[in-house]
Amino acid sequence: MKIKTFEFNPLGVNTYLLSDETNECVVIDAACFYADEKALLMNYIIDHDFVVKHIINTHLHFDHLFGVNTLVKQFGITLECNKADEFLLNNISDQLKLFGIPATNNDYRPEIGTWLEEGDEIKFGNQKLSVFHSPGHSPGSILLYNEESGSVFSGDVLFRGSIGRTDLAGGNFEELVESIQTKLFVMPNETKVYPGHGPATTIGYEKKNNPFVGTL
Repeated sequence: MKIKTFEFNPLGVNTYLLSDETNECVVIDAACFYADEKALLMNYIIDHDFVVKHIINTHLHFDHLFGVNTLVKQFGITLECNKADEFLLNNISDQLKLFGIPATNNDYRPEIGTWLEEGDEIKFGNQKLSVFHSPGHSPGSILLYNEESGSVFSGDVLFRGSIGRTDLAGGNFEELVESIQTKLFVMPNETKVYPGHGPATTIGYEKKNNPFVGTL
């Protein structure tokens, strides 16, 4: 499985495009905000003759949503995410005002096509992503795990040397720690973690070194 990473918008969100030899692909957290960012992602897809099979969000905080409607309109497929985050779509404009971004709710509110739950499998090409529900940063946060490549896409649950914030609506520190310990830290140490912000890391590194949830 090939993993292409983009960093988009003023909040530095990682958008991931996963593909394989079949040219089928999925886009995780389409966060492109500026016109040139949207063009960069779109041109990458078109130039590689990719067929977009799934548009997935690890959670529904506004900074991870900016580019979703652009892809939905272009490729005619709808967003996949966990239903527990649906309430976050009701006040997108209020969230944006805090960052000085003028918008209405409808500017970035996506149409949800599929609600993803624990145990679901997302298939594209010869690949499979397993879905793990991992609340704490948000009630509907999910992990996307590709066992064959030893890769997990953690959204804002786990970062290199840190964890997601829990002071936003629906956040819960105890839930987040439990999600990390019971869903992520049971994966092989060599599993590579691709977070929603910042550099990639590994499960083994975080178990030893993460000051919030690591084992000393």
